[in-house]
Order: sequence, then structure tokens, then C-alpha cells
Amino acid sequence: MTLAAIQCCVLIPTYNNQNTLKRVIDGVLEYAEAKDIFVINDGSTDQTAVILAKYPDIHILTNQVNRGKGYSLRKGFAEAYARGYQNAISIDSDGQHLPGDIPLFISKAMEYPGALIMGSRNMNQEGVPGKSSFGNKFSNFWFTFETGLTLPDTQTGFRLYPLEPISQISLFTNKFETEIEVIVRLAWKDVPIVPVSIRVIYDKNERVTHFRPFRDFTRISILNTYFVILTLLYYLPKRLLRNVRRKGLWEIIRQEAVKPEESNVSKAKSIGFGFFMGIVPIWGFQLLTGIPLAVYFRMNKVLFLTAANVSLPPFIPFIIFGSYKFGGLFYRNGVELTSMDNLTLASIHMNIVQYFVGGTLLAGIAGTAGFLVSYLILSIFRK
Repeated sequence: MTLAAIQCCVLIPTYNNQNTLKRVIDGVLEYAEAKDIFVINDGSTDQTAVILAKYPDIHILTNQVNRGKGYSLRKGFAEAYARGYQNAISIDSDGQHLPGDIPLFISKAMEYPGALIMGSRNMNQEGVPGKSSFGNKFSNFWFTFETGLTLPDTQTGFRLYPLEPISQISLFTNKFETEIEVIVRLAWKDVPIVPVSIRVIYDKNERVTHFRPFRDFTRISILNTYFVILTLLYYLPKRLLRNVRRKGLWEIIRQEAVKPEESNVSKAKSIGFGFFMGIVPIWGFQLLTGIPLAVYFRMNKVLFLTAANVSLPPFIPFIIFGSYKFGGLFYRNGVELTSMDNLTLASIHMNIVQYFVGGTLLAGIAGTAGFLVSYLILSIFRK
């Protein structure tokens, strides 16, 4: 199996990785011809240029100033596609990836033509930095919410990209967040995404990382906020409609609600959480908050949404008034409301603290009661 079999090249973006760059290039040369290797020098200020001068047969693309890993990858994609390649393997130059895993990507690409192949690291192994493990879990969660797909490692830099669909996407990010942007955008274009287990090395004495937690997490969070808005407004309804057409609405509801492999405790938790989110006083944000949490904690979405509908419009005045009255047992302020006739936006505003305290406590009690009652019923009728 060779790179030529899948019309593939190798991209190595690098910035000030003089300690590991030569080893990475030499390792890649064992599996690729020099003409199929593209090193993108992202404005390095160390000995990178001197090292690259020793490899006259590889393609060297240079950014005069540091533009970011995403910018370098995009530059590599464009150059590789213009030269007729259909796929491109990206590998980091900091030495954490082993070029010996390149044949794994070739094999998967031959098995799944046109797919994005994602290297999957063992994030639980010794030596993995805590910020890398946390960042990966954070990224995995939002990727699942935005695409409906589950991947074990969404932050790996060792990947095989299909260049044709990438050429049809207008990527707009330039830093580390580009690696998130491209996989989400490819998933939205229904490009298959296949993980493959790879090895990884974290040598703190040799490895240089340019990931800056505060700045880069902020960029990634802004990107995910943008993607979540697009998901809620367009891609999630599109995904749901496609599933409904394929399976039928009632069949989807039945499958999700029944789930024979799901425990009674899990179902009861979904119901209890639904009651809690339906009453908690964050009107307008209840489902926006509740749905991602239900997905993250792998709750039964149908049971959660059904229970959350305790806050249907006809019931809202009763919930608000009950929250206010219940809050009065612990805190009083504003004007006393003696009946539902006194319930107005102005009265709620004047009694906002009392209402918020009561609503939060009432939501907790309703959620707990919903869990206990539903668990009892399920235990009796569902062995």
C-alpha cells in the first residue's frame, strides 16, 4: 500500500519545531517520496529554514510571518489539490505522531474512499497533558451536538483529508480552530468520518507546543458558538427531518422512548431532568440549555422533551404563580400577589428575586419527584 494508490500527499505544517522537525521528515520519507511531501513553514524564527534546506526535493511553502496552523493547512490543501492530489495526510511536526502509522491511514482510505480519516489517540495514557485531555473532551462534546456524530478524538492533528470536498468549502479560520471548523463543515456535507487508532508520544523535554489555552480556547469557543447557532437554526432541523423521512416520526419516537437496553434509573433521570428544566426560571433558555446537557449525559431525549413540556403555554401562569408563592416561604420582596389576577410582567419584575428562588427550588422538587415516581412506576411495570 502506497500513497500513490490513493493519490495522496503528506502535509507537515511547522512553526519553531527545530528539535523534532528533521526526525518527522525522515520518518515520513520512509513511507512517501520526497515529491509527495509538503512542508509549510509558518514564519519560523529558529533553525527551521536551515533544516529544510537539506531537503531540496520536498515542496516547501513559506509564510513570511507566523499566520497560524489553520492558515498553513489551508495553504497546503490548496497547493496539493492544484497539483492533482485527491487526499492529503497532515502530521504535526512536534514529534507526537509516528510516521509509522501512515499505512493505517492508507488502508482505511482504501476501505472508505472519499472519507475523512481521523487519527484517534489514547488520551488516557501516561504523559498526556491535562489541558489536552480536557480540550479533547470539550471538543468532542460540541462536535457531537453540532453534527450528531461521535468521535473519540476531534483534536488530533494526524488526519487524512479528502481534498475534493474541502475545495468546495470556504474556510475562514486561521489558527488551531481550523481543525475543528473543517471536520464540522465536512460532516455537514455528509462526508464519512472514520477514526483509526494511532500511537502518540508526549516528550515534555523535546516537544514544543504553540497552543495557548486562554486565547485558543476562546477562539474555539467563539467558533463553536457560531456553529451551535447554525445547528439550532438549520442543521439540526435538517438532520431531524432527514431521519424522519428515512425512519418515520413515530418509529423514531418509539425507538428513543423504549430503548430496551436502557435502565429504569436512566429513564427516570431523563424524566426528572425534563421536569426540572421545564420549571427552572430561565425562560427562553430552558431547552437551549437542557438539550445539550441531555445529549452530553446520554439521557433519553424523547422522555426528557416530553417531561420538559410541563411548561406548555397554558401551564406557564400557574408555574410562575406557584414559584412566586413557594419562594415566599424563604424570601419576600416587592408587592404581595394574592391571586392569579395580580400576575403581570410588572409584578413579576418587582418580585423577581422571590420568584427566582421559588422557581429554582420548585424545579428541584419537581425534578426529584418526577424521578422517584417514574422510577417506581417503571420498576413495577418494566422488569
